[in-house]
Amino acid sequence: MLAAAALRANGCPPLILDLEAENDTDHVIAIYRVKGHWGAIAKSNYTGCRYREPVYRSLRELALSYFDVYFNLRRERSLRTFSRPVNLARFDKREWMTTDEPLWFIAEYLFEIHHSRLLPARMEKSLHRLDDRSFRAGCLGRAEKK
Repeated sequence: MLAAAALRANGCPPLILDLEAENDTDHVIAIYRVKGHWGAIAKSNYTGCRYREPVYRSLRELALSYFDVYFNLRRERSLRTFSRPVNLARFDKREWMTTDEPLWFIAEYLFEIHHSRLLPARMEKSLHRLDDRSFRAGCLGRAEKK
């Protein structure tokens, strides 16, 4: 939400995109467009699930850029779907940028909207688990729960 608010403060629409996973948590990214190409701002405990330069021609292409680095602790590549862009201006009446209240209404909205599949089901069944080196690299600097 902070990234979307920062985009708005810099003259861009406050857009987010929901990345849904199987056997894992979802990831929400703030997205922006420069000269017709999509980029993203994101925060994650996983090394590869962060910022993307605005070089992607479509939202599907942008979402797929997260595929190899989006995995769970069982080393399964877990990214499955992505939403359409959500302009957070739709929540301005609820003061999403300044309220001290939780923003669960945004998360609930993301559960309701259509998401597009990234892979056919037959392809999902044949995915390989991450090797040890890729797993360790992706977890570099990961905050552990205490």
